[in-house]
Order: sequence, then structure tokens, then C-alpha cells
Amino acid sequence: MAIATYFHPQSLTTLQYDEAIRELEAAGAANPAGRVHHSCFGPDNALMVYEVWESQQAFEEYGPVLMPILHKAGIDPGTPDVMPVHNLAS
Repeated sequence: MAIATYFHPQSLTTLQYDEAIRELEAAGAANPAGRVHHSCFGPDNALMVYEVWESQQAFEEYGPVLMPILHKAGIDPGTPDVMPVHNLAS
């Protein structure tokens, strides 16, 4: 079952986000298996992230790759809201 994840950190700047993306790209992990959609939005100093994953397992498998990179960039993602996806249209 597909899931949606919504991250709303207390503080996520465009500089932090862009640094994390560069690090993920350098590690070959910018487009993980099982992730269907990724978007980042909001004010420059309070960004949020929304993702859709094929499964909870795919999301959890990305954690060990993602978390060290986020910490290196000074990002505390907080606890995401994780919800089942009822419908996904493109």
C-alpha cells in the first residue's frame, strides 16, 4: 500500500535543503527506489517536504541513507505524518 509522508520541521531553510540534495546526489541516493513523488515547498526559512512512497518498507529503507545526510546539513526533520494514500493522480 502506498503511503504519503509529510515533514514539517521547526526550521528548514533553502540553504539546508539544497545542501542535503547535493549530498544525496553525490551519494547516488537522490532518487531512491520506491519513492513515487517528492516535493519541497513553503517560505525560504520554513520549508516542508511531502513525499509518496510505494510502501512503508521502501520509506523505512531510505532512512539509514537519508538521516546522516540530514544531520550533516543541520536538519532535524522531526517526526513525519505518515498516512495511507487513497488515490494518486498525475
